[in-house]
Amino acid sequence: MHNSLTRLQNTFSFFTTVVFTLGILIALSDLLAPRTPSGTIKVENLSVTKGRVHYYSPKKEEYASIKFSLDADLSSLITWNTKQLFVYVTAEWPDSPGSNATNSAVIWDSIITSPSSDHLANVGPATMKKLRRSAAGKSIDPSRGILKLRNQRPKYQITHPSGKVAQVSDVKLKLHYNVQPWVGLLTWNQERAYGKWEAMKGGVSKLFDFPALKNKN
Repeated sequence: MHNSLTRLQNTFSFFTTVVFTLGILIALSDLLAPRTPSGTIKVENLSVTKGRVHYYSPKKEEYASIKFSLDADLSSLITWNTKQLFVYVTAEWPDSPGSNATNSAVIWDSIITSPSSDHLANVGPATMKKLRRSAAGKSIDPSRGILKLRNQRPKYQITHPSGKVAQVSDVKLKLHYNVQPWVGLLTWNQERAYGKWEAMKGGVSKLFDFPALKNKN
C-alpha cells in the first residue's frame, strides 16, 4: 500500500506530464497559423560625421546617421501565443571587396507587446494607458503589427572598429523581427518559406553609399 509521500510524487509526476504535453501542443499550434510578413524600407537622409558618438567615448571617430521610412505589415506574426514582437532595422555592407564577411549595425528597434502582455511593457504611464485602451476586450490585436514610419531618426549611430565609415559602398537597410511566444521557441525572420510560414517579402532597401566626411562644428 502506497504511503502519502508516494501518492504525492505520483500526482506531481502526472501533473508535470500533462503540463509538458499541453506546452508542446501549444507550441506546435503556431505552425498552423500563417505568417506573411512584408515591408518596404527606404533611406531618407544620411550623413557621416567625425566626433564622439557618446559623451563617454574615449576618442573621436567617424559615425553615420541614417533617417529612413518604413511601411511594414507584421500583423500575421501576432497570434494568441505571441508574448511580444521585437522589430529592428540594420545597416549592412560588405567588409571588403570580394569578401564574404558582412558588417551589420542595428540603427533602430522597437518592442510590440500583445494585449495579454502589456503589463510587462517598460513604458511610461501615458503609453501604458493607450495600450490598455487598445487592448480592452482583445486577446489579439493585429493592428499593432502595422508599422508606418516617416523620416524616422535612428536610435543608434553606425560606427566601425577601424573608426572609419565614410564613403563605404553597397550599404543596405534590412528589416528584421523576432517573435517571442508565451510557450515555444523564439523565431527570427527566415530566408525561405517553411509550410505556412513565408519568408519576409521585401524589407530590404536599395543599395546606397555613405557620403564623404562632414565636419562637426
